[in-house]
Amino acid sequence: MRNPYGFELSHNCPTCSYRKRGFFCHLSPAELKEFDSLKFLSAYPAEAVLFLERQKARGVYIVCEGEVKLFFDSSEGRTLGLRIAEAGEMLGLFALVSGGPHEVTAVTLRPSQIAFILTADFQEFLRKHPASYQWLAAQMSAEYKAACEQTRNIGLGASLSERMARFLLDWSWRAGATGDGAGFALRLKHQEVAEQTGLTRESVTRGLSMLERLGLIKKSGPLLVIPSRAALEEFRPPQVSRKRAAGAELVRLTPVSGRREAVSWTSPAGGGSVRRVSA
Repeated sequence: MRNPYGFELSHNCPTCSYRKRGFFCHLSPAELKEFDSLKFLSAYPAEAVLFLERQKARGVYIVCEGEVKLFFDSSEGRTLGLRIAEAGEMLGLFALVSGGPHEVTAVTLRPSQIAFILTADFQEFLRKHPASYQWLAAQMSAEYKAACEQTRNIGLGASLSERMARFLLDWSWRAGATGDGAGFALRLKHQEVAEQTGLTRESVTRGLSMLERLGLIKKSGPLLVIPSRAALEEFRPPQVSRKRAAGAELVRLTPVSGRREAVSWTSPAGGGSVRRVSA
């Protein structure tokens, strides 16, 4: 049955056309039938809230179709994206295992089909089918790895352009555009990209423009193209030198109308000149 959001709503796990290599998509027919009887299925529009950070967990959610963004909010209103969950993934596992509240907020990125299973029903299913724990461990391991990657990308001082390059490489891989010159659709708004990279919306716009000027990405209609994945992977922005042959140099980086300006002074032996470099 087609719903108002443009995709067929599948009510049955064994015959679901959206089955992926996800958490419970490879159960035996008997297990899958039992699992299917436990879920409540719903279709959601884009920007629908599934659960909130620090909210008490009632159960687990399976993304059957669509995408869900997971993020943290600060008291100052800032948002930091953790990752984007795709079809086949289960959400709320850490809260279920720990018995605590949800660690993140989950919001649909586009119209999605979501299945929900109550905590008690899911725990009983695991007790009856202990082999399912290997799938639970596999997904929790993948989530932990993704969180480590996100922390590394944002927390280790990667530059604006490096963060954008890593994000585009990852997004193209998720979209199946793994070869040089393959196009992919970036369905996120600049603000959503900013949340995933720890940048501002303005920085995302500047970063994309710079990568395009350098020929590291190209636009082809509604698609983005990476001409050379190796070149984008190896890209490092030029660094302002802190040494000059003429003498010691002091470099100060100050924001000037949204730009960075490096103001350098040489020693008296170097003639006492002043140099400004905008970046």
